[in-house]
Amino acid sequence: VNKAFLKASKGKMKGIIEYTEEEIVSSDIIGNPHSCIIDGLSTRANGNLVKVLGWYDNEYGYSCRMVDVLKIMAKNL
Repeated sequence: VNKAFLKASKGKMKGIIEYTEEEIVSSDIIGNPHSCIIDGLSTRANGNLVKVLGWYDNEYGYSCRMVDVLKIMAKNL
């Protein structure tokens, strides 16, 4: 699961999700432009169940995605 998130964060989801294996707390996320920061140290798997912890700064991350949308719209004008 972590490998998939890491691959996505470096591939087609680059700039949208971030993957980390550093110990982080909520204050570390303030001002982070990614929509979600996957906490690789918190991932747990048990049979067919998986727990993934994702952090986000909902105001700043959302604002960054809106800027992305505006850039796409501007290209199509």
